[in-house]
Amino acid sequence: MSLKIEEVTKDKFTKFGDFINPYSVESTDINMNTTKSYFDLANIEIDGEDKRVRLNLFEAKKRIFPLKIDMLENHPFSSQVFLPLGNHPFIVVVCPASAKPNLNDLNIFRVDNGFGINFKPRVWHFPLISIEDAKFITIDKKNDEGNLEIYKFDEDEVFSIDV
Repeated sequence: MSLKIEEVTKDKFTKFGDFINPYSVESTDINMNTTKSYFDLANIEIDGEDKRVRLNLFEAKKRIFPLKIDMLENHPFSSQVFLPLGNHPFIVVVCPASAKPNLNDLNIFRVDNGFGINFKPRVWHFPLISIEDAKFITIDKKNDEGNLEIYKFDEDEVFSIDV
């Protein structure tokens, strides 16, 4: 399988979730004009009886490339945000939500400029691929019991990416 890494845009990412670009929305001055706020940047979705959300800090290590892609995961009961703390690029390997990932619909995106993404529930993706050591804010379902499904590739489905 040979796929090109594309630059992420809102239009390209819509079927997978939200492309988080705070500068694409109008800011609001708050706190007596001492703070600019960029509201409602992602649609956080939590399904099931327990609707609690958690805010996490991930310390991602730089991945070694070429990187073998041999599985995808999804979170059936919540969306999942990845937002770097600073201008740290990362790669997103993603397939639309379905019972099993259709690798013919797989996309690979590069996210730059401190932008982020929010996967919709059930969207298949590879775990965080940071291009450098970086910290990320993540948001997902607090009670993660049953909120992870993993699809392991057959040998002929495995491929590598390089940046």
